[in-house]
Amino acid sequence: MLPILEAHNLVKKFNGFTAVDDVSFAIEEGEMFSLLGPNGAGKTTTIAMLSCLLAPTAGEAVIGGHSVTRDPMAAKKIIGVVPQDIALYEELSALENLHFWGRMYGMGGAALKRRIAEVLEEVGLADKAKQRVKTYSGGMKRRINIAVGLLHRPRLLFMDEPTVGIDPQSRRNILDSVKALNRQGMTVLYTTHYMEEAQELSQRVGIIDHGRLIALGTQQELTQMVGQMDALRLHLPEGQEAGELIAALQALPDMRQVTTADHQIVLIVPDAQEAIPPVFAQADRLGFKIRSVEIEEPNLEAVFLHLTGRALRD
Repeated sequence: MLPILEAHNLVKKFNGFTAVDDVSFAIEEGEMFSLLGPNGAGKTTTIAMLSCLLAPTAGEAVIGGHSVTRDPMAAKKIIGVVPQDIALYEELSALENLHFWGRMYGMGGAALKRRIAEVLEEVGLADKAKQRVKTYSGGMKRRINIAVGLLHRPRLLFMDEPTVGIDPQSRRNILDSVKALNRQGMTVLYTTHYMEEAQELSQRVGIIDHGRLIALGTQQELTQMVGQMDALRLHLPEGQEAGELIAALQALPDMRQVTTADHQIVLIVPDAQEAIPPVFAQADRLGFKIRSVEIEEPNLEAVFLHLTGRALRD
């Protein structure tokens, strides 16, 4: 059976800047596939080309057998899109927004009313349907955004950073909804810069950085790229500049990678237990305080560190 989506050597340039650079991948029907990368990596531009909003500078994509450049209307009928930015009219209620977008999809009458009721139940907002969207929390707006993308029962759903800027409970609700959709047979392309989301949701992950797809595979395949390594995460007090400590740690024997982000230093080492004493010795020598330490198995963040030499969220 042919994949539901095939991207072949996609390129997108803006005034000489290459936002997406020769990206190729395929997604099987029923698969949960994540594009993982930092902000500015090219995830949203890739989604825009696949959803027929931007024409590729070069390359091609085929969705359900339809070219996004030669037959975009047929491709659009197969996909649903949950954009990173909220695409709702805030003065209207959720019910009115869904009715408007349903009509834009060519739906109407009793069938549209039934489908609106179904998607409101799916996202858990049936009891808030008549409230104006401007009264909603950020998480509730995100859930209605998802409901819009589901209205026409797409075979393939694009979700572009759907949990950005929302509280942990709303994030949990959205992740659970995404997993439920996939269990029901929905194919999902999910973009995120949160390593833990990609790990929880996806059968396969594509790691993207500076517009290039630098790794692709199952989580097991990707973590094997790091080899038999541990990730040692040091939590530092806020306001403590870590530049001198990082330089000292990089000079230690067997230190494979040292990166920093959000008052944390992440070390990739062959054996975390053996690394801890010399790490603390260097911190004591330089007068640095380490608030706490975590030892982690190799994960997608470690893979990104290994491939790029920097953290996902620098």
